[in-house]
Amino acid sequence: MEQSFSDMLALLKQLIATPSVTRSEQDASAIVKADMVRHGYIPKEIGLNLLLYGHSYDPAKPTLLLNSHMDTVKPVAGWTKDPFTPVEEDGKLYGLGSNDDGAGLVSLLYAFYQMDSKPQPYNPLFLATVEEEVNGTGGMKLAVNELPHIDVALIGEPTGMQPAIAEKGLMVLDFTVHGKAGHAARNEGINALYRATELIEKLRSFKFDKISDLLGPVKFTITMINAGTQHNVIPDLCTFTADVRTNELYSNLEVFDMISAVLPEWCDVKARSFNLNSSRIDVNHPIIRRAVSMGLVPYGSPTLSDQAVIDCRSFKMGPGDSARSHTADEYIAMDELAQAVPLYMNLLDGQHIIE
Repeated sequence: MEQSFSDMLALLKQLIATPSVTRSEQDASAIVKADMVRHGYIPKEIGLNLLLYGHSYDPAKPTLLLNSHMDTVKPVAGWTKDPFTPVEEDGKLYGLGSNDDGAGLVSLLYAFYQMDSKPQPYNPLFLATVEEEVNGTGGMKLAVNELPHIDVALIGEPTGMQPAIAEKGLMVLDFTVHGKAGHAARNEGINALYRATELIEKLRSFKFDKISDLLGPVKFTITMINAGTQHNVIPDLCTFTADVRTNELYSNLEVFDMISAVLPEWCDVKARSFNLNSSRIDVNHPIIRRAVSMGLVPYGSPTLSDQAVIDCRSFKMGPGDSARSHTADEYIAMDELAQAVPLYMNLLDGQHIIE
């Protein structure tokens, strides 16, 4: 066990030291592949994504997918350390991607090695993906086309090793408000910017009645606005963008239709995608019941992950804290990393994953 942790820690440090910002994951993918090969596996390469089947894969058994991502965001301003130099300090390992999602990646991979070393009532499957941070077409969206039937998926995002059994969906809406141009010095035209600000106030007060016990209400936030061409021209167009986080009680399309219904005729709206819907696994699912029996506490997550792309029952659970993700001086606590694989094994080893 000590050697496994030492190997896992060495792999994580190697990944931190290898820049893998989204769409530049070639080197990180090669490093993870080399570790798989060293443990006796030949991964199926789906672009830069890496898929591992267990040595005793049996199509007649249910299948458990373990997934984490290899890419990171760009380093933000404010780092006091080199983000690409792994540093152990005061019981913490600092470095870009240490928390999101390096610790989850190496922990689930080494849990997979242990699960597959003995008979299980399910097929363990491991998938390392790319482009998660931007929901890119070369990541999970590409890999799902090559997956067998999946009964349950465990996504290794930083959750403090608590099961996040529900996840909010995401929909980005682009609004275009129309007015009429005129000279700013005269009482001419129809100011599209004024129209837009009045509409934004209306949308801010719009209520979605269905409130989830785990995810709360649908969250609608205006994040961008743009209007005007020069100071003395009344703007005839104003565009603004909304970030919409849906709960599992509404589909993205339902929310879009509700918003569209309250818009005036001088405003158009388009959704960039309807695909990233909210998801949830039942609290009475065998794995979640097992988690509760271990003293773990199911909760709802406001952040998006590759879980949104997988069409099966799924939940998130991994070492670290999502509050540290995308921040300066990102870190994973060493004890969080050390406890992850034993906890995964306690949850999953020899357990039945379907009713």
